[in-house]
This record gives sequence, structure tokens and C-alpha cells, in this order.
Amino acid sequence: MLPERARHRVVATAGDTFAGLTLNELPPPLRQYARFTPARRVRLGAAAIAAVVEEDTVFRHRVATRWRAEHPELTAALEAGVVPPAADPVEVATTAYLVRPTGWAGLLEAAGREEHRRVAERADEQRDRELARLRAEVEHTRTAGREETERLRVEMETARREGDALHRKVRSARSDVRRGEAELRRLRAEMDAERAELLAEQTRLESEVRRLRTRLSETENALEASRRAAREGRSLEDMRVRLLLDTVVEAARGLSRELALPPVEVRPAETVEAISPDAVGPGDIPPRALTENDPALLDQLLALPRAHLVVDGYNVTKTGYPHLPLEKQRQRLLGGLAVLAARSGAETTCVFDGAELAAPVMPTPPRGVRVLFSPPEQTADELIRRLVRAEPPGRPVVVVSTDREVADGVARAGARPVASAMLLRRLSRT
Repeated sequence: MLPERARHRVVATAGDTFAGLTLNELPPPLRQYARFTPARRVRLGAAAIAAVVEEDTVFRHRVATRWRAEHPELTAALEAGVVPPAADPVEVATTAYLVRPTGWAGLLEAAGREEHRRVAERADEQRDRELARLRAEVEHTRTAGREETERLRVEMETARREGDALHRKVRSARSDVRRGEAELRRLRAEMDAERAELLAEQTRLESEVRRLRTRLSETENALEASRRAAREGRSLEDMRVRLLLDTVVEAARGLSRELALPPVEVRPAETVEAISPDAVGPGDIPPRALTENDPALLDQLLALPRAHLVVDGYNVTKTGYPHLPLEKQRQRLLGGLAVLAARSGAETTCVFDGAELAAPVMPTPPRGVRVLFSPPEQTADELIRRLVRAEPPGRPVVVVSTDREVADGVARAGARPVASAMLLRRLSRT
């Protein structure tokens, strides 16, 4: 029987033989592999090639001719009946199978036995190497085990010492706990005594409050009686004050016509340093919460003479439509303010935060609305407070912002704060 390695050599040599043959010279079963590469030919057509070599004598002679050209010395020796001592059994079996000299079957059987013996020797050598490797691993494992045992013994001794130290700390902690419990009992006794004193003081204060409420009720009754008496005697004084006021107003109008005073062109808000919208772009501030307010109050405030409406721009837009881009927010708010300014006639200023300029800026503000951006080192809240402080005392200034800090600040400066929701509801009606 042909050894497996020898069979592979026969198939590989037969595959190389394809290169020297035409398609008609190839046996019909092998013609489908003629265009394959040698490696693919051996991989896909090994069984068919081996069968044709075995059955087709002409094709086997052609393969044997190629083998004889590649191994002339081995082929000549076997044809002479001599097996070289150092010859590879696989090559001897391949030569005997293809060339088939006298006694080739015996040579094939002897080569098979020699190949089997070499395979067995290689297997024995492999087993010996594996056994040596396993012995080395066992020895390494034993050494590592001894080292690990010693390390664990040292760790155990260290843990025992640490445990003794912990036991001592626990005993000390228990002693501290007992002392703490005694101190806690003492403090509880003191707290109970103080609680009793506080209850007594609370009873006394409640009695005092009832007494003061009685006095307050009596005082309120006396005050109401005094107010009624004051109202009865004040009507004449009110008439005199109103007559004086009308006289002053008519005198001021006559003086204005006499001096031919021009109308005021510069407003106080225009004197406050800020960034115009055609120079920089505004940044962003956090949105504020929406509150419910009646927009009719805003109409009443704007109906006051010479009213000035100051709007915290991003506070309003991020309350009403925060999903829009900043540029769209500004356009929507300023468009509504322009309509409101035209209908109310109030001076209108819209302030945006310009600390971060990350969006395009409108080239010109809408008609009737002054647009200001705070400088990079200043917030819009600070600019709004400066605008309020720039107004003369007594002028009605309305500041729209939901920011509590802004509302409190402008209220202290004399302005009237209103919520952003009020302006949004008012703009939705325009």
C-alpha cells in the first residue's frame, strides 16, 4: 500500500506534469483541472489525479518521466536493484510506484515499513519531549507551591499580628463607647431640663402675644378713627395741591414754547456703554421658568407717560421658545417687540448677553426697538441694571425678566419688574 506522504508526492508530481501537456494529451477525467494553479489542482483534484495515475499507464509513464528527470540518481539506483542507504523512504516509495522497476512492490512495502518506523520514532521523540516538558512544569509547580506556601505562612503570621492589634483596638473602642453612653445620658438629662424651661417660656410668650394682640386691635381702631378725621380735614389741602400742580404744568408748557426747546433726541439708555448688534453676536444664558401673569397689567404700565420698556432678551426667548436657534429666537422676539412698540408708543430696549458671540447677528435692529449686547466682560443682567440707573427718578421703567436677582435689583432702583411670561402672552395677542 502506498504511504500517505508518498501518495501526496505522486499527486503533486502529476499536477506539475500538467504544465507540459496539451489539453488533448490529458486524460479526460483531468481536463477540468487543466486551468487550475498547481496548489489548487492538488487540493481539489487529488482523488481524481491519484485514480488516473493508478489506472492510466500512459499518464503514469509521463509522470514517471518527470519524476526521473527530478531524481535521476535515485531512479537509476532503484532500476539497478540497489536502495541507497540514506534515501528518504517517501521518495523511494514514490519512485517505485511511478517507475515500477523490478521488485517494485517489495520496494514499496519496504519503504512503507521504513516510513512507519520513522513516523513511530518521531512520535516517540515527541512523547519524550512532551514528557520532559511536563516534568519541568511539575517541578516548576512544586517550586511555586513551596514559595506560595511560605508566602501564605508569612501572610498568616502578619494577619495574626494585625488581628491581635485589632482586638486591642476593639477593647479600647468599647471602653470609649461606654464613656460616650454615660455622656449621652448626661446630655439627655440636661436637654430634658432645657426643654421644660423652653415650654415654660413658650407659655409666657403666648400669654404676652395675646396681650399684645389686644393692644394692637385697640391701636388699629384708634388709627382708623384718626384716618377718618384726617380724610375729612385733608380734602381742602388736596384741592390746593392740585391747583398748584396744574399751575406748574401750565407754566412749564409756556416756558417750553417760549424757549422753543427742541424735542429730546438722546435717551438715557443710549448713554450706557454696550455692544451694538452689527458689531458682535450674542451668546447664550440658561432658560427661566414660565409663570402665569395677566398681560393686561403690561398694557397699563406701557400706557404711562414716557414709559421705557427694557427686555431681558434671552430670558424671554428661552422661556417662550428655547427649541429655536439663537438667531431665530432674536428675530421672533424683536419682531414682536417692534409691533408692541408701534402700538404702545413706549421706548423699547432689548438687551442680549454678548459674553459669547457664537451666532450671526442681525445687521440692523427693527424700527422702534433699541437692541444692545453686553460687552464680553459684562453680563446682560449688569447692563440692564445700568440702564435702569441711568433713567431719571420718577420715569416709569418696566423691566421684563424672570431672573429673581435682576427683578430684585431693578425694583430697588425704582423700576417695575414683570415676568417674561407676561410679555410672551402679550406678544401672542399681537
